[in-house]
Amino acid sequence: MSNKHNNNSMMLPKKIIQGGALPHKTILRLQVSTNNSDKIVEVRNGGFGSDLASHPTNPNQFYALTDRGPNADFEGSEGAGKKFLIADYTPRIGLFEIQSDGTITKIKEILLKDTSKNPISGLPNPKALGGTNEVPYDINGQLMTCDSTRPFDVATNPIKTDIWGLDPEGLVALTDGSFWVSDEYGPHIVHFNAEGVEIERINPFNNDKRNNVIVNGKILLLPYELCKRNANKGMESLTITPDKTTLVAMIEASLNNPSESDASCDLTRIVTINLKTGQIAQYLYRLNNAKQFTSGIVAIDNDKFYVIEHDRKFPLQTEHPQKHIYKIDISQATDIESIVKANYSSIVDNPHRELDLVQDENLGLLIDGQTLEQIVASESLGWERLFELAILPVKKQLAVDVMSEINYPHDKLEGIWLREDGCIGLLNDDDFGITDEDENIEQKYLDINRKIKDTNRLYIVKPKSCE
Repeated sequence: MSNKHNNNSMMLPKKIIQGGALPHKTILRLQVSTNNSDKIVEVRNGGFGSDLASHPTNPNQFYALTDRGPNADFEGSEGAGKKFLIADYTPRIGLFEIQSDGTITKIKEILLKDTSKNPISGLPNPKALGGTNEVPYDINGQLMTCDSTRPFDVATNPIKTDIWGLDPEGLVALTDGSFWVSDEYGPHIVHFNAEGVEIERINPFNNDKRNNVIVNGKILLLPYELCKRNANKGMESLTITPDKTTLVAMIEASLNNPSESDASCDLTRIVTINLKTGQIAQYLYRLNNAKQFTSGIVAIDNDKFYVIEHDRKFPLQTEHPQKHIYKIDISQATDIESIVKANYSSIVDNPHRELDLVQDENLGLLIDGQTLEQIVASESLGWERLFELAILPVKKQLAVDVMSEINYPHDKLEGIWLREDGCIGLLNDDDFGITDEDENIEQKYLDINRKIKDTNRLYIVKPKSCE
C-alpha cells in the first residue's frame, strides 16, 4: 500500500460487522398519505452517505460526508424542483470510529462554513455561479423566495438561492486536518480547514472572486464544459494522489454538452488538478452503459484508482443489479486538454483531409465542430471515431462485483475507503431515511427484514487481483 500510517497509529480492529450501522437520530417526523392510508416517515441525521475518506493517521477512524440535506422531488407553483424539508440544513462531515467489538461510533460533526465562518446551506447557487435551475420549495410546498413575507416577483422578490450553497459529494481528508470537498452544483471544489471554514475554492467561473488557488501566477479554474453537468449528476467523486499533489475528480454521468440531447451516452469525464504545478488534465471514462453512474473514487497510487460504478437500483427492482468497483489506470489514457491539431495530422484515416480540432472555451475539445458527447452518442461515429484519432479512455478492470460478494440491499453506493489492509470500505447513501421509490418495493424489503433507507451502513470487500 502506498498510503501508510505512522508507527504510532492504532492497529486495525480485528472485528468488523458487515453492514455495520452508522449512528443516527431522528430530526423530523412526517405524516405521508399513500393508498388511502397514513404512515409516519422519519427524517434522520444520518445522511452521511455521500463519500468516505480515511483518517490520515488513525486506521480505525474514517470521515463521512452528507449532501445538501433531506429533500424530495416536488412539482410546485413554479414548476419542477426540490422540496427542502429542512431549509437551513448545513452540510457536514462526520468523524466515525470502529470499536473493538465492531460497532461504529460518531466522534464529532464538522459543519461546513463560508469564509466569514457562517454555516452554509444546501440551497442551489445563482445561475451564473453554478445554479442547476432546481426550484426550491419549503417543507409545506411553498416557493422559497428571498423575502418569505412577500409574494414571489421575478424582479423584486426572486427565487431564493445561496451563493455559498453546496451539494457535497466527494471528500478528501488531509494530515493537517483540512478537507477538500467536491459538489454537484457548480461544480465547485472547496478547501475547508479543520473547523469547516472555507479557505480555498476552484470552479469553472473566472468571474468568481472566491477562486483563490493561484499557481505560478495563474488562478486555477476547472474546464468550463464541466458546468454542463446534469442536475444531481455533477462532481460526484473526489480523491487525492498519495503524494498529496493532485486532486482527482469525476463527473457522475454524461454532460449536457452542448445540450440535454447529448447527455444520454456512456461517456463521462475525469479531471486532475496538480496543486503544485497548476497543470489541469482531463480524461475520458467509458461507462458500462448510458444508464450507469460513477459515485466514488479513491487513489491507489498516482495513476491507479478504484472507482464505483453502479445502476442506482434496488436489488428487487432489477434482475441483475450492478454495483461494481473498477480498478482504473490513467497513465495510458489521452489527456484531452493537451490535444491540439498538430498532434493528429499524421494519424487520421485520411491524412490529406483537413481535420478541425478546436479547444473551445465553453464546450471543450471539438472535432469537426462536435463535442465528444455528440460524437459518442452518434450512431454513425461513436467511440470508434475517437479510437481512430488515438483518443483513448482510461483502462478499467473489474475489481469487485459487490452484489456477488456481500448482501447489499441498497440502491445507492457512494462512499469508498481504501483501508490499510488493502480492503475497501463501502457506504450506502441513506438519503436521510427518505425514499421516492414505489411503496410495494419498500414493503417487500420490510417483509424480508431489509430496510431500504434505514441508515448508512459500512461494508468491507476485498478486491480481486488485477493486472
